[in-house]
Amino acid sequence: MNEKDRSTSTKPRLVTAEAVRAGHPDKFCDQFADMLLDEHLKGDPGTRAAIEVMATDAKILVAGEVTSKASVDVEPVLKQLCAKVGYTMEELSTDGELALEVRLNRQSPDIAQAVVDGEDLGAGDQGIMVGYATDETPERMPLPVVLAQSICRGLDESRIPWLKPDGKAQVTVVYQDDAPVAVSTVVVSVQHDEDVPVETIRREVKELIRKVVPEKYLRPGTRLLINPSGRFVLGGPAADTGLTGRKLAVDAYGPVARIGGGALSGKDPTKVDRTGAYAARWVARSLVDAGLAKCCEVQIAYAIGRAMPVSVDVDTFGTGIVPDGVLRKAIRRTFDLRPSALIRDLKLRRPIYAPLAAYGHFGRADTKAPWEETEANETALLIATLCCLKES
Repeated sequence: MNEKDRSTSTKPRLVTAEAVRAGHPDKFCDQFADMLLDEHLKGDPGTRAAIEVMATDAKILVAGEVTSKASVDVEPVLKQLCAKVGYTMEELSTDGELALEVRLNRQSPDIAQAVVDGEDLGAGDQGIMVGYATDETPERMPLPVVLAQSICRGLDESRIPWLKPDGKAQVTVVYQDDAPVAVSTVVVSVQHDEDVPVETIRREVKELIRKVVPEKYLRPGTRLLINPSGRFVLGGPAADTGLTGRKLAVDAYGPVARIGGGALSGKDPTKVDRTGAYAARWVARSLVDAGLAKCCEVQIAYAIGRAMPVSVDVDTFGTGIVPDGVLRKAIRRTFDLRPSALIRDLKLRRPIYAPLAAYGHFGRADTKAPWEETEANETALLIATLCCLKES
């Protein structure tokens, strides 16, 4: 069933989303990449970076391209990350020995010549970026995503003494007439100390879930499956190899919206994988906040070296108050979607990225992300929509 079919369907449907904790191996790598990016941006806001991290048992590889006036010592940043997440350096290896390898080269001159700073700054690569927003939550995010991320964050911020850093959550929500009405299942797996009984784990995690999930969504039949496999003692990169960019749905909108192209973490704002994704969310949320649609998906595509997007599209899934074609024209009139303008308007040359690398890049009040601030756009968007409607 596609989105347009849903808008007229009265049958219940299930939507599931997952999130992972800050100590999950993939998220560990995303955070490391973005912490390194932030350190470079502190010393040089014009840094060009595409940093990738792989973490496995006893080995961490930092690779990619960085062109910057700043000089960053990588190992102290790794130690900061471990302290933040809750690992010791020794816990990243089953034998206590850890090798850190750094292979960072300068940006390719072929890419650099195509991406020249200034008003006509070209996109750092081709790509398709997708943004989404819905009015079903105050965060303008799908409820399953909000709940899964909230559970993971709640676990990380709890002071449960036996809890270790790795883990994940998955939430299934029942929708009726396109509105969330109940949570049918919550699955949580958490890394733990070896000597804690599974009954204790399940009891304490269930207590946390009931604090995070609003009571109106919990029904007598809601299933709470905690560590369904039983034992989860060995975790993190020592147990499971992590890699940047492997949690695209977790970073964004779960399975509700399409995924466009590249990952976000480790990339400076000339990379439209990152800037275009933030722009698409900014546009989508502006449309919903302005009351022009109950939900919408915005798609923006770029060509390397070109400033203007090659395409901008919007789909309101039948919830828009005017035709989608009118909104498409209004978006073009309201938003300057050139990379240079987005970097300026969203203030993207700042060290703001590390906090975004865990618990999602969108819908979070704690990060004060500029792409979540839409009030200044709403009036202009409404006026542009009226003008485009008259012209159509």
